[in-house]
Amino acid sequence: MEQKVLRAGALALVFALLLRLFGPVPDLSASSLSPKIASLILLLQTGRLVRPSQIVFSPAPTEPSAPDDTTPTDPVQEILIPTFSAQDAEGLKINCSFSHTADVPRLLTQPLQWDLTGSKPTVLILHTHGTESFAPTGEYVESTPYHTTDTANNMISVGAYVAELLEKGGISVLQDTSLHDTPSYNAAYTNSRKSIEDYLQEYPSIRLVLDLHRDSFEDEAGNQLVQTVFSQNTTYAPLMFVVGTDNSGLTHPNWQNNLSLALKLQTQLEDICPGICRDISLRAQRFNQDLCGQALLVEVGASGNTRQEALRSAGLLAEGILSLAHGSK
Repeated sequence: MEQKVLRAGALALVFALLLRLFGPVPDLSASSLSPKIASLILLLQTGRLVRPSQIVFSPAPTEPSAPDDTTPTDPVQEILIPTFSAQDAEGLKINCSFSHTADVPRLLTQPLQWDLTGSKPTVLILHTHGTESFAPTGEYVESTPYHTTDTANNMISVGAYVAELLEKGGISVLQDTSLHDTPSYNAAYTNSRKSIEDYLQEYPSIRLVLDLHRDSFEDEAGNQLVQTVFSQNTTYAPLMFVVGTDNSGLTHPNWQNNLSLALKLQTQLEDICPGICRDISLRAQRFNQDLCGQALLVEVGASGNTRQEALRSAGLLAEGILSLAHGSK
């Protein structure tokens, strides 16, 4: 008992000396403590003499660090699903040379139930008239007037731009770069029909088929006319949706669904860039649109437009499709 009292008194004396010499008493468990001092303190605490080289220091336990509340986190992207009303149909017009039974307000407000996003291909872009080109610039060789097999300057380049933008928006796209209208222009739709069938068989995930064309306007003398849309100090080539029907007598049960999609896209595009769309063209022919649940033919500008004007409008088309990527209510 007396030894413990003596050791306690001695330990108190050592602490006092340490305070006087070094300031606050060091953490006895710290590895930075001098081995000689540690040996002395151990002797005073336990009565055991231990050589300084035999003392092993254990690191002091550390408290788990609290989560950093200031670390930025990626915001959850809200999925906006558009809603259409019968009032939206008031500004939509359809050009048609025959009588039809399409109820435009009903078709516009009809929900679009699909999701084009994901890893599997959901959009197929092709070109029945792939050699169609725009106002000549001298940068490429025409095969016939306003046509070229140069895929960097014909409709293949326009489709590639749409595909690139859709891919960036989270839609997996396939583009068929075949020139279906060469060497035989008359066999173009037969050739593209075979291509669509092959793609749909290999990729049953495809939900939308887009056939991209460019239109043509001529005066009585055969001169190409230029039609542009001017918005925010920029010129665009006009867009037109062409919807095939069963009026020719061929089976086409999906044509009103295609018209419903065209009406929705037209509404979205007019919100983005008023005046960008010409009236929807309803035709008697099917244009291979009977092969898929949703299919559209899109005229991107005309032969009098520049390719840059067409590409700008193609960018708007991609934006309109992306706005409907998750369907509509």
